[in-house]
Amino acid sequence: MSSEKSTAANGPAKGLSHVDEFGAARMVDVGEKPIARRTATATVVCRMLPQTAEQIQQNTVKKGDVFSVARLAAIQAAKRTDELIPLCHSLPLDGVEVEFLWLSNERLKISVTASVTARTGVEMEAMVGASIAGLTVYDMCKAVDRSMSLEEVSLESKSGGTRGDYRRGASTEQ
Repeated sequence: MSSEKSTAANGPAKGLSHVDEFGAARMVDVGEKPIARRTATATVVCRMLPQTAEQIQQNTVKKGDVFSVARLAAIQAAKRTDELIPLCHSLPLDGVEVEFLWLSNERLKISVTASVTARTGVEMEAMVGASIAGLTVYDMCKAVDRSMSLEEVSLESKSGGTRGDYRRGASTEQ
């Protein structure tokens, strides 16, 4: 028995908006929701050898400027999220910002903030952008550091919409 039939046979998953009354996946109709300004920020941490970090900082990685390519990858990925995540809505993004912050000589934090004026949130666009930026850093540096890893892909904050604002670690998390 396939997992889809098993889920449907067990009835709908309570509280999941992407599941119909029979337990089948569906795209949520957001047509009645108000248009609002929405933003979301997601992060990923790239762990690498100190020598790799030094090459990135000195822009001596043979494949090119790691930050420039990762920034472009994040923007492109955020714009194409609906093609990658099956039930995401197509969103006309207003902007995507990408920031890089060294947490140590072996940990790079990439932060992606996506913004939109629409009927649904932009969290997935920020998370996909951050993930792809991290994967791009890996791809550009794998020849010198195959031990690199991506850690802590997280939604850090979101604003706008009917469910209110969210900030990771805030005491009012829902």
